[in-house]
Amino acid sequence: MSDVRFDVIGIGNAIVDVIAHAEDSFLDEQGIAKGGMTLIDDARAESLYAAMGPAVEISGGSGANTLAGVASLGGRAAYVGKVADDQLGSVFRHDIQAAGVAYETPPANGGLPTARCLILVTPDAQRSMNTFLGASTRIGAADLDLALFRDSAVTYVEGYLWDAPEAKEAILAAMKAAKAAGRKVAMSLSDGFCVDRHRAEFLDLAENFVDILFANETEILSLYQVDRFDDALQRVRAHCELAALTRSEHGSVVVSGDEVHVVRAEPVAKVVDTTGAGDLYAAGFLKGLVDGRPLADCARMGGIAAAEIISHMGARPETSLAELVAASLG
Repeated sequence: MSDVRFDVIGIGNAIVDVIAHAEDSFLDEQGIAKGGMTLIDDARAESLYAAMGPAVEISGGSGANTLAGVASLGGRAAYVGKVADDQLGSVFRHDIQAAGVAYETPPANGGLPTARCLILVTPDAQRSMNTFLGASTRIGAADLDLALFRDSAVTYVEGYLWDAPEAKEAILAAMKAAKAAGRKVAMSLSDGFCVDRHRAEFLDLAENFVDILFANETEILSLYQVDRFDDALQRVRAHCELAALTRSEHGSVVVSGDEVHVVRAEPVAKVVDTTGAGDLYAAGFLKGLVDGRPLADCARMGGIAAAEIISHMGARPETSLAELVAASLG
């Protein structure tokens, strides 16, 4: 779109991921819920970090991963998220800017340190996340340049951010600015446990603000409190203009009114780490949508991006996603 400054702007928790391999027995010993995201405090973050095995530190955060994916696909991307003026904050800022994403949010001075997510990857490639939100919770409406949201084709919000009261005001301000300018608003439900905490508010957002909803099967079932995927599919089509629902190895389903597309998963030689699969699916889908591609192709682009990310550790692309898409779709 030629009338916008950015294809996608995201607002989310600015987090540095600390990723280590672990056995299921370690999760049991530490009382960690496998496959989900648990919020932890500073003391728990320190004790768990001390108990983890050798780890790698990689800039992450769900929304930030998505925007890095958009940039890797050749899109114009911007991100808003709060870090502290500390070492991990500097790492986050360097990494996201190096990925080609515009990032100008000033750091928080004093108070909580930069957020970190301690991720345990079990032999089946499932990731169990333990997140200390730290300075990321300090993002507020005052940190936003609303002109950026008016000048972006899509505003993308991660559901994780809804846990912070100040952030709710920022999210709503960004959504309202985008909608007033005739732009699209997209949201990821982020995690089944997140949906459990904020179901009523998420339903309200889906009905009144969100044009494009991203969710995996667990999240969409939780949102509507149903047991069958087909029932959730029927419910979401009445709420959103467009929903993209991922189903792991079974691919994804895209629904828009009476239009439904079932798209297979892209082949992966070996699944190494599923961290960021949904984030990168959203990146591919949104870039395809902004480019005016058919919905089925948007889902294919999402699948290609997700397949790249689960083939290695970490949730930022290691291969040009634009080249992968060009090789598969042209």
